[in-house]
Amino acid sequence: MGQTAAVSAFLWITVVSLAAWCWLLLGQGFFWRTDVRLPRRREPEEWPSVCVVVPARDEAAVLPASLPSLLAQDYPGRAEVFLVDDGSTDGTGVLARELARRHGGLPLTVDSPGEPPAGWTGKLWAVRYGIGLARARGPEYLLLTDADIAHAPDSLRELVAAARTGGFDVVSQMARLRVASLWERLVVPAFVYFFAQLYPFRRIGRRGSRTAAAAGGCVLLRADTAERARVPEAIRHAVIDDVALARAVKAAGGRVWLGLADRVDSVRPYPRLHDLWRMVSRSAYAQLRHQPLLLLGTVAGLALVYLVPPAAVVVGAAGGGTAIALVGASAWAVMAGTYLPMLRYYRQPLWLAPLLPFTAFLYLLMTVDSAVQHYRGRGAAWKGRTYARPDAVPDEG
Repeated sequence: MGQTAAVSAFLWITVVSLAAWCWLLLGQGFFWRTDVRLPRRREPEEWPSVCVVVPARDEAAVLPASLPSLLAQDYPGRAEVFLVDDGSTDGTGVLARELARRHGGLPLTVDSPGEPPAGWTGKLWAVRYGIGLARARGPEYLLLTDADIAHAPDSLRELVAAARTGGFDVVSQMARLRVASLWERLVVPAFVYFFAQLYPFRRIGRRGSRTAAAAGGCVLLRADTAERARVPEAIRHAVIDDVALARAVKAAGGRVWLGLADRVDSVRPYPRLHDLWRMVSRSAYAQLRHQPLLLLGTVAGLALVYLVPPAAVVVGAAGGGTAIALVGASAWAVMAGTYLPMLRYYRQPLWLAPLLPFTAFLYLLMTVDSAVQHYRGRGAAWKGRTYARPDAVPDEG
């Protein structure tokens, strides 16, 4: 009797999992589609001025593959690059100047802001300093891009054309991350897939939508909107600075667009699981606003949606009943089907799709580890800096 009741209960749990996948398939902004690319655009009659701000801390390893692509931008208007060397110890600033001397192109300014004061994350302090340098030039737009991002020669003009045509205050592209090692193949496409599930791209650009997000590696921002939204001062404590920036812009009445990139690529390698683990766990608990109940709900949700379907197939095949196996297999099939477009976008073999539950389990562990590090008082770590817990950081007003 007890065994029958347990089997019946697990069947209902599996049914709930399948129902969740049916809702995700049709009701979550079609997050799984990868056709949200730069919107229709036309070239403006007069090209506005743009300043490119690049925060960089110990980036000598990636700069040779990224910085020349920025300097080589084929932009018809006035544009220049400001690289903010955020306390590097590997010669980042010297290398940047050498690359500019060697490759030419857009004017480059390299400067250093000093250590960030309390209440600022280092990257946003560097961004603030770079925006301050840029504002002296009076640009209409700011391109905030990370030091590991390589841009196609027409990237800047396409971003500006999309912003002007669509009336967007922010146009952001999710750079295509590097996928070369085994762990990158397993984890990286899923990272973008999960991000799109949380922030469906179609909803972000819709008028009146409250969904707000951006991709920090490539954000074109109207300069006057940045001032109106008090960016980056209003988000100075944010670990997930790109999402915070988009929310600040929307709160100030601005319009935001986010989509996948075609020729904007991250050149940073994550060859080991440890590297990817640190990338995710650095901000996972911050995404949950450091709330234990949200953590418990997230763990339960990940287990229900991603782990129950394969477990049901195993239980059903082991004698738990055909119904459990069929419902579990159906949910697993929908899950894998929604992952296929992202694998195609990343040019990965489609047989990786059924392995998504394994990857989701890794993300579950990374999220728990992020919370553990938070409660050990280590805060969020980035580029050798560890930031205090938000409730321990004074508000400077």
